[in-house]
Amino acid sequence: MGILLLHGLGGDRRQPLALLRPVLPETATVVAPDVRAHGTSTVVGTRADFALDALAAEIAADLPDEPLTIIGISMGAAIGLRLALLVEVEKLVFIRPAFTDRALPDNLAAYPAMGELLETFGAKHAEKLFRETDFFHDLETVSPLAAEGAIEQFRKPDAAARAIRLIEIPKNAAFESASDLAAVTAPASIVAAPRDPVHPVDVAELWASSLPNASLSLVPARDESVEVYTTAIRAAVTRALDHDVPA
Repeated sequence: MGILLLHGLGGDRRQPLALLRPVLPETATVVAPDVRAHGTSTVVGTRADFALDALAAEIAADLPDEPLTIIGISMGAAIGLRLALLVEVEKLVFIRPAFTDRALPDNLAAYPAMGELLETFGAKHAEKLFRETDFFHDLETVSPLAAEGAIEQFRKPDAAARAIRLIEIPKNAAFESASDLAAVTAPASIVAAPRDPVHPVDVAELWASSLPNASLSLVPARDESVEVYTTAIRAAVTRALDHDVPA
């Protein structure tokens, strides 16, 4: 069994491994790459290189030649969705999808602003300026953990040099319409949580209604208890791996 783990925007392969390794089958072949300009990837490139289809094609080129289960978090879910149109997939698990059927939805609008601040002012001063924006205050009002996650973008390795990822990737639509996804017939389990301004439940609902064979699971809000949230995410993934469609 092959499992591909895809991390979120600004993260790296350690994110899905830390979250999900305890519930992955011991016999599975687990592949967890760092997406371009993330983690150990020193490749940056041009704006065109950060189209979701381009990122998916890069990852597809290094995948084993066997059917895969794809598990993607946030940006990783969007890349995984595009990958499902390129390679043979047995199952799909999309955790906290954030991308929609249009470019730069409101829930992702803060990211290009962060990237532009990083490019212009450098990490330390950019963080200070971002804390003064409506973007930060709106995030903090709904979810202090979401606001904390945004601040972490300024503290990532080489954050300023890699700022293009925050500017360009959110400009992508994950898909154009339900008809765009007609070929994605693998069972898809979608996991979302309330009170997450970057990954709203209505985005997960859009994915669930657009994919031909999808189901939606809701877990408790992360701000209520990270431990409870993590346990619920792992339980949802366990169900997805054990069954075609989780209960």
